Amino acid sequence: MRVSPGRQCWRPTSVAVLALTTITGLPLAHAETFPAKPVRMIVPFAPGGGADLTARGIAQRLSIIWKQPVVPHNIAGAAGNLAAATAAASQPDGYTLFFATVQIFVSNPALYDKLSFNPERDFSPVILIGEGPHVLLVSSGFKATKLSELIALAKERPGQLNFGSGGVGTSLHLAGEYFKTRAGIELVHVPYKGAAPAIAAMQGNEIQMLFDNGLSAIGHIRSGRTRGLGIASESRSPVLTEVPTFEENGIPNFRSGVGHSLYVRSGTPAAIVHTVNRAINTVLQDAEYKQQMTALAYNLAGGTPEQLKAHIEAERKKWLPIIRTQKIKAE
Repeated sequence: MRVSPGRQCWRPTSVAVLALTTITGLPLAHAETFPAKPVRMIVPFAPGGGADLTARGIAQRLSIIWKQPVVPHNIAGAAGNLAAATAAASQPDGYTLFFATVQIFVSNPALYDKLSFNPERDFSPVILIGEGPHVLLVSSGFKATKLSELIALAKERPGQLNFGSGGVGTSLHLAGEYFKTRAGIELVHVPYKGAAPAIAAMQGNEIQMLFDNGLSAIGHIRSGRTRGLGIASESRSPVLTEVPTFEENGIPNFRSGVGHSLYVRSGTPAAIVHTVNRAINTVLQDAEYKQQMTALAYNLAGGTPEQLKAHIEAERKKWLPIIRTQKIKAE
């Protein structure tokens, strides 16, 4: 076809360029208006616990920043797998946030033979929220008053001391296995149906020790019925100043705790991931929120999606060999 001077001719390539420009512009346009409606935050815990309070504190502050409700949706059970499956089935639009334990992405794939979600395929990392470090507890009447004394006693009586946990494969169980490995001692694991019965068993001298999360440990230590021998964090907690770190007791770089992170459905536009990441970093820098988390013996983190991904990989290198060597499977 002859084109007369001054006339424009639409070619297929021009149409393709226009379409591509329109499509690639959509995520940016969506990110500029995100969120334009309420956001759901899936939380894999029952309401009222320390982790739930952490999530709700973030949700409340996001609601203020975004001027849209951020509504916690509690789905407890199966070590977080039920909540993860629900989040994995959500739309990749940023309107469903998954407040996850690090364990769901690190150890659950090794502890469970079959999961209804794939951590790598179904989720995109947003940010590392922080961690509540584990505290090694003994009853107040136990003869060892220092971690070094406990280790020495365990070496004198290999396989005769017991440590409890809230169940096989829980973070408290894995912390005890990690302690055995790093200290070079033999301990017997005694699982209970929850952390509360394990604490009661220790106070009743059925077991000699257990790892507890920081928030729970505060109350047990303050009661005078238990003693904290070591906290598995880089430095002492401002609310548990009397409990030394494992590094102070000769076990360097001993880190263990209940970590939390935020994910969205894979396929969520990168611009929206950036928007969510930026907002949560703002929340984590809020002075009032930081003070509240410090009082709960919780260490906030923050950072980029790439830093969360690197953290997960580092945690896998630490925990997966323990799970495989000890042949641990969730019950």
